[in-house]
Amino acid sequence: KVPAEIIVNDNLEELLLQELRDSCCPDHGGNSFIPALRQAANVASLPGIVGASLAMPDVHSGYGFCIGNVAAFDMNDPNAVISPGGVGFDINCGVRLIRTNLTEKDVDYETTEKLADALAKHIPVGVGVDGVIPCTKEDLDDILLNGVDWAVRLGYAWEEDKEHCEENGRMDTADPDCVSEKAKRRGLKQLGTLGGGNHYAEIQLVDEIYDPRAAETLGIGKVGQVCIMIHTGSRGLGHQVATDALTVMEKAMDRDHISLNDLQLSCARIQSREGKEYLAGMSAAANYAWVNRSCITYLTRKAFKEVFHREPDDMDMHLVYDVCHNIAKVEKHVIDGVEKTLLVHRKGSTRAFPPHHPNIPKDYQSIGQPVLIGGTMGTCSYVLVGTQRGMSETFGSTCHGAGRALSRNQSRKRLDHSEVLEKLKKDGIAVRVASPKLITEEAPESYKNVCDVIETCQEAGISEKVVKLKPIAVIKG
Repeated sequence: KVPAEIIVNDNLEELLLQELRDSCCPDHGGNSFIPALRQAANVASLPGIVGASLAMPDVHSGYGFCIGNVAAFDMNDPNAVISPGGVGFDINCGVRLIRTNLTEKDVDYETTEKLADALAKHIPVGVGVDGVIPCTKEDLDDILLNGVDWAVRLGYAWEEDKEHCEENGRMDTADPDCVSEKAKRRGLKQLGTLGGGNHYAEIQLVDEIYDPRAAETLGIGKVGQVCIMIHTGSRGLGHQVATDALTVMEKAMDRDHISLNDLQLSCARIQSREGKEYLAGMSAAANYAWVNRSCITYLTRKAFKEVFHREPDDMDMHLVYDVCHNIAKVEKHVIDGVEKTLLVHRKGSTRAFPPHHPNIPKDYQSIGQPVLIGGTMGTCSYVLVGTQRGMSETFGSTCHGAGRALSRNQSRKRLDHSEVLEKLKKDGIAVRVASPKLITEEAPESYKNVCDVIETCQEAGISEKVVKLKPIAVIKG
């Protein structure tokens, strides 16, 4: 057992305590969910965990692990486990940022509306929607094994894109044979789709620059510069991989006499057959997610070309970076002065490696790994970089977004979708949504203040601010 450590400021602490109170109150659903504080403590008792069960400032209740949880397990401990609840159902849900050489003067109201229409036309959005990128069964196995390399070969990504993806857009622990036929069927038709929920494609402007040198290194050093942020994951394929693993692991726990205080923490020994197969299947789903975001980038470049009548390369539509925030990865970290090989689970948290780390791109070595933090619909987003303190104290991890303050059910009950859409319009934000009535679930009022989350990470020293971005158009499911 290890401690559970929560990184919050006073405002965020109160929201966390309110969630705890709600979980105990019959008026708020009784024991229908486990609060994040208890989940972080439950994770701290899992076999083979080292350091601490950490929760980032955007923490809230999730499935098994809380959202915002970081937990590392010693690969050389025969009792150490891997848990799908520590990754989440949307494997490699992540964010990427594309820069341009366009500026605010290039995107007046009329142009922004045209861009929103073009993105909505080219990018399929919504739950269960089919994609427009052709994908055969052979293609899918290639994607699951090779990730972004497939997209580069077929012209859906630029060669340099993969250099600016975490893991270069490919986890070499992947094995397509560890992905079920049902998961593959779900993935075949969904390539290049956003999905629903909190997933989006957003046109943004650089609003504030905190670190000019880092911003220039990333190619986003001008206030008013146009960027595009994409947030989505592995779609139905990843969800099925997680569902399949949970079923298998229940039997493995009985066999290996693994006792848990929450069945949502279903797990398997890392070195067991079930543990190895889940790691391989999860890695394959992660590769699918990188290709999915690559295909959406291809469609985004196509939409901008249609509106501006210029080639994407002429508009400098290069990938700044692509991060994942639902993943488990084998990494080396120092524990009590000794370097160990760990399996680091990050669920609703982002890897944030420091300057000069070998696993970040060569052109970013001097500033550290870029960290992309999407805000809520209609609010600001951030670009951060990792720090050495974060590497030492949080396994090189930081937050991933604002984090929910209201459950989806609470949001639907308290908010009116027409009022939410009207406010976005008044703020000058073009919105295209597939399901307007579900927009209340993603309203700013449903989430914590992302600025609180970012400032808490800054004060804790686990990441540093580089740029703030503000939205001018959003496309959602």
